[in-house]
Amino acid sequence: MVRWHDGRVTTLPHSRIPDPIDAPAVRWGVLAPGGIAHDWTAALHTRTKSRVVAVGSRSLERAQAFATRFGAERAYGSYESLVSDPEVDAIYIASPHSEHHDHAVLALGAGKPVLVEKAFTRNAVEAASVIEAARARGLLAVEAMWARFLPHYDVVRRCLEAGLLGEIVTVEADHGQLLYPDGPRRLVDPELAGGALLDLAIYPVSFARMVLGTFSEVRAAGTLTTSGVDASETVAVTGASGAIGTLSSTMLAKTPCSASISGTSARLEIDGWFYQPTTVRLLDPDDREVDRYEPPDRHHGLAYEAAEFARLLAAGKTESDLLPLDETLEIMRALDEVRRQLGVRFPGED
Repeated sequence: MVRWHDGRVTTLPHSRIPDPIDAPAVRWGVLAPGGIAHDWTAALHTRTKSRVVAVGSRSLERAQAFATRFGAERAYGSYESLVSDPEVDAIYIASPHSEHHDHAVLALGAGKPVLVEKAFTRNAVEAASVIEAARARGLLAVEAMWARFLPHYDVVRRCLEAGLLGEIVTVEADHGQLLYPDGPRRLVDPELAGGALLDLAIYPVSFARMVLGTFSEVRAAGTLTTSGVDASETVAVTGASGAIGTLSSTMLAKTPCSASISGTSARLEIDGWFYQPTTVRLLDPDDREVDRYEPPDRHHGLAYEAAEFARLLAAGKTESDLLPLDETLEIMRALDEVRRQLGVRFPGED
């Protein structure tokens, strides 16, 4: 506890996020057993009561291998069979961005609530279509932007709610990974909605939207790969109050992956890999560390989004207050605007 110059005594607030192990159990179906689905299921089975009971893939062999690894009871060689399984409570959609819309609509059409990997879809038109389908059926739909559901993000939210930082002036966040040219093929494939934006920049952009609210302006500059998808971008956003966000991403280099929020009274710094469970530090205007928050678990962060989904499902909710569907749609519109300014279009987009 430290006393400010004006006599106030300040510490970081506690997180309000419950332990994932206390969430209700959900019988999950995994649609598309790729790398992120492996990580998500491992966290789910380690830190929650929920279990993956079925998996669907276009390859029955891949589905069976995933089911064997994680003890799922059923493996399907089609997505239609998976979403029709009456013993599945909800579908986790882990396919490439290019397929999110069709797979989400398929699951919703079968009456299944959906947790859809970020980025939610390729573009805002597709996002609006998924949201309309979910609302028309009264089904829960959540974007799997896992950072939004982590304890340290709630510490950030509580600081903002309490005005702990004073008037917000700037937000900075970056996300760079060395993924090109030797990374996953999908990242350079326009048919699969490749590029740094939907895989990497989504984290800084979503973080800035949480801090600043609706963007009044989005400006972008960047570079493209030879296949026509974005390799790097810097995005400047302006919030309604006039606060500025400077956000960057690249798949050409590993960057610090840190974030900060600077206000007239204090600054928050979120250590590297800011979107994973990590340290949050509160600094005064003299750069002295006032307090710090350490996460309770640095290794199973994906469990928190699954636990939030389980709580919402049990309560009969259709979206999350931590990431409402209208906010997901706003973020997709901002990403669309970045792509427009960079000159990136995906096949089949109007």
